[in-house]
Amino acid sequence: MATLYPPEALNRAVTLVRTVCKVAGSMSLLDEIDTEARQMGLLPAVSLGKTPPIFDWLVAAFSYQGISDRVARDYMAKHGTATWAEIATSLQTVPSCPRLQRYWAYEACRYDQASRSCSEPDHIDGCPVPRHRLRNGRLNQTAYSLFLFVRDLTDSDLVGWIDRQLATAAAVSASDLEAARQEALIGPLRNVYGVSDKILKMALSPVLIGARTIRPLWYEAGKVMMAVDTLVHNFLHRTGILGECGAFHAYGPACYQQNGCAEIIRAISERIDARALNPRFPVVFPRFVQHAIWRFCAADGLNLCNGNRIDDRKACEISYCYLRQKCHRTPLKLYKNQ
Repeated sequence: MATLYPPEALNRAVTLVRTVCKVAGSMSLLDEIDTEARQMGLLPAVSLGKTPPIFDWLVAAFSYQGISDRVARDYMAKHGTATWAEIATSLQTVPSCPRLQRYWAYEACRYDQASRSCSEPDHIDGCPVPRHRLRNGRLNQTAYSLFLFVRDLTDSDLVGWIDRQLATAAAVSASDLEAARQEALIGPLRNVYGVSDKILKMALSPVLIGARTIRPLWYEAGKVMMAVDTLVHNFLHRTGILGECGAFHAYGPACYQQNGCAEIIRAISERIDARALNPRFPVVFPRFVQHAIWRFCAADGLNLCNGNRIDDRKACEISYCYLRQKCHRTPLKLYKNQ
């Protein structure tokens, strides 16, 4: 059940975030998603029920965690990433390592790229996991964990699995139904090694939105998925939105729990008609709102509300910020658990 926020707090939050959407929101967000989906062949993959392009997209998207987008893109452009075809070929001859026999056994692999070590050292010479030149060993483990999940739990039919998961989600209210649909997808995938709610939603949302012309239900699920990173969380803190909504919490899993960042953004989004910014947008578009906040803060965006520009021990001193008059400019370090 959605949290009820004080009207004055919510009104101020809507005013702040509406301004952010106008000055930093990507009015071409749907076009950008469509372009990426077209380049990766996602639409025909969904239409024909082909898993490999979707898997390849997810593995590439997972590579963006823990580092700047630019560094991740440059690394993949130089070294590539792990693909469905490569992993499938590597597992055709069943490896001797017991952890690679099936999804349920693939845990505590502990492959480390720097030391070329793992939890099954007697099998590492013949192991396919280290063969991919990914940025770190955790990503190698993630790629194989996801492959085994798709192979063993969806019978290599990721499109059919998403269809079934979304179709079985049920709830009483519209907001609860949205949450149920997200959980139907995110819940099982949460057990894939090395992925969080944030990275799962960041990776899945473009796939779901990009398939909107042939899978309307996917669109309903994708448009409300939000990737709450530290920039988004800290924006809500610095502006005073978290405090006024009674939602002080440290960055992490709490951002997706009741009265967390995602729920607050969802409540704000319900008060912002996204069609006023782009007639092609849905009326309520939480993914766009979250993305606008990120662009407002990120160095690759407006580069305003972030730790490089603001001393976390003090109130923000940027005099030309669009939100200057209404922002509470709350120092992050005032919250002892931050």
